[in-house]
Amino acid sequence: MHPAFRLPINFDPVALQRDLDAITGNGWVAHFNTPYYKGDWSGIPLRSVGGEPNRLYPDPVAQTPYADTPLLAHCPAFQHVLARLPFPHLAVRLLRLTPDSSIREHKDYNLGFEDGEIRLHIPIYTNPDVEFRLAGEQIVMLPGECWYLDFNLPHSVANRGTTDRIHLVVDGVVNDWVGELFNLPSHQS
Repeated sequence: MHPAFRLPINFDPVALQRDLDAITGNGWVAHFNTPYYKGDWSGIPLRSVGGEPNRLYPDPVAQTPYADTPLLAHCPAFQHVLARLPFPHLAVRLLRLTPDSSIREHKDYNLGFEDGEIRLHIPIYTNPDVEFRLAGEQIVMLPGECWYLDFNLPHSVANRGTTDRIHLVVDGVVNDWVGELFNLPSHQS
């Protein structure tokens, strides 16, 4: 399986932007991996451990289950995205990288199909000067597209543009639907 591919699912970028614009007054939470970036990398949790509205960290050993944050109830387009992705959802976040900000190359362990978890990126706002690299390959993702990326591999992002790069990021558990979509046998049902 290729480590990055666009799924055959698209979402209305205008509807996604409308939801985002309606909730951005609630504030962005600084990303917890402070050694990994320079500039402003921040997020807004839509599903988090215990549904906590300011908990950006997707804790892999949390004893409390993931739940919707209160903001998700005000976001019909984001709810539509989750309904179209029928696998168990873990963390769901908006992640923003502002202009002149970058995320250094790193790996996120146990975030590949073979680990039983996936992370999908759905761009909401981006610009031509965003450089996203996965295993040395530049990946161009456009608003409304849905992408799987194997984050067990080295990846980095730089926003050299003049506008924010904001993605809806959905973490979930591999199930039969995911296996069929990826045309691979899943590890779980």
